[in-house]
Amino acid sequence: MAVASAWQSFGDGAEGARLSHMTQSPQWHDGRFHNPGPMWNDMGGAISRLLDPPPATVPDSAGVPVVHPTRSSLLAVPASGLRVTWFGHSSSLIEIDGVRLLTDPIWSTRPSPVTWAGPQRWFPPVIALDSLPPIDAVLISHDHYDHLDRATIQAMRGWTTMFIVPLGIGAHLESWGIPPARIVELDWWQPVRVGALEIVATPARHASGRLSPQSDQTLWAGYAILGPAHRAFYSGDTGLHETLGEIGTRYGPFDVALIESGQYDAAWPDWHLGPEQAVEASRRVRAKAMIPVHWALFKLASHGWTEPAERVLAAGRCLGVAIITPRPGASVEPASLAGDDAERWWPTLPWSTASQAPVIATRRGDPADRVPPAPCVR
Repeated sequence: MAVASAWQSFGDGAEGARLSHMTQSPQWHDGRFHNPGPMWNDMGGAISRLLDPPPATVPDSAGVPVVHPTRSSLLAVPASGLRVTWFGHSSSLIEIDGVRLLTDPIWSTRPSPVTWAGPQRWFPPVIALDSLPPIDAVLISHDHYDHLDRATIQAMRGWTTMFIVPLGIGAHLESWGIPPARIVELDWWQPVRVGALEIVATPARHASGRLSPQSDQTLWAGYAILGPAHRAFYSGDTGLHETLGEIGTRYGPFDVALIESGQYDAAWPDWHLGPEQAVEASRRVRAKAMIPVHWALFKLASHGWTEPAERVLAAGRCLGVAIITPRPGASVEPASLAGDDAERWWPTLPWSTASQAPVIATRRGDPADRVPPAPCVR
């Protein structure tokens, strides 16, 4: 039974018309999808840090202080027309110009193909999945387990929600019982309409795959969310890449950007932004304010659990980027906040600064060719 469940979690591969569509993508060649630039990693360095981790990589017995929203509070219309409720890691409810979007929802205990192994979440879901208000669309950035959770998706089979996903991921969803009519697969720069919104899949520098033979057989993406009155950006998982500036030119300025800021390592600087480059990415896409995501729920890298927030705040001060740090479960309306509205709700713990543990992307996958860091790093 456990083997069958794990096999189901791997999802399914693309065939027929779906596969034909994928192979026409400019990102597809040599039998897989490719990034805006090659990626470098030092597995030896990563393993050494796993064996000798810094202190406070997980919360102590006090846990993570969270807020428990209610269905009625989330049904209330945001006064400004734009509200973000962050649930931890990369799961967020974005309410924008009358449309409700849910990003990379994971309600399971572990981001894993099995229930008995893998990193365990630090706090239960702050609200039951069936207590959420009606969701117009679910945005999936890529098919790694911490972003595409089978149990959560299957719990949505009876909803009327649209699923917006990068190329190839529809095969996973169909195998889990989501009707094809509710799945929209996008290549980079492709748009889709949801109510008053135009949602555009944007390039990211990352990878995909739920089983080794499936690596990079599905695409990964961020999303530009364009409404008649407001604009938001969700980065998905990404390293720094030159296309971020083009996203800002085409679709910015954004009222808010949700940028992945945690689960990084100097040994794989092209896979994840890290805090300083997350702030730089927010600046490149021309965001008025940034909410750091991809932290405070799972341990997926060897850094202090509060470090992403501490370093994002420091970089935000240096670069003049407004940072919003809601507690998991709290709702914020960026337009109602004055400048930098970073609530320091986490405990004061040891953490490594940018100068002590820099995360600096390469330009072309060559460790000798690094992207110059932002001009002000403390």
